[in-house]
Amino acid sequence: MRETDHPMIRPARAEDEPALAVLNRVTWTTLADVGPKPAGDAGVFDERHTPDQFHLALLGGRIVGYVRVVPPTPLASNRHVRQIQGLAVDASARGRGVGAALVGEACRVAREQGARRLTLRVLGHNAPARRLYERCGFVVEGSLTGEFLIDGAYVDDIWMARSLVGRAAPGHRNGPPGY
Repeated sequence: MRETDHPMIRPARAEDEPALAVLNRVTWTTLADVGPKPAGDAGVFDERHTPDQFHLALLGGRIVGYVRVVPPTPLASNRHVRQIQGLAVDASARGRGVGAALVGEACRVAREQGARRLTLRVLGHNAPARRLYERCGFVVEGSLTGEFLIDGAYVDDIWMARSLVGRAAPGHRNGPPGY
């Protein structure tokens, strides 16, 4: 296998914003996004979305994906939880382990920050993302039926989570780094 066959994962830097903005626009889809498509001049980073929250996947030196990991609330009572609030993979890199590597990185980062749980929300009709998360040890913990109206159809909001303590979930021993 060539070096470019496996994604390199690294933290985002402020200078990555132009490439991330492009990636955000080209990966936007109603399958995964509830908000409007980002405008052509829309940035990614602001006071609530800072570079330190993002980790990037690169293939051949090109940014092909990202994951954003943050505390779900500012409350001390759930300081032990981190949440994936954004994961994107360029279509050209799908099927090459980029998504799994990013989820593995999210697990690693969350553990490093002292988290015991990692949670996320995914649209009910996003079967590819749900399969990825299940392969990475996430389980459905709840569903908000018809939470979003997207393209004239009501779509469920699925809540998934996984433990970050103890051993990996059965069948996930060979998962990406961070499991």
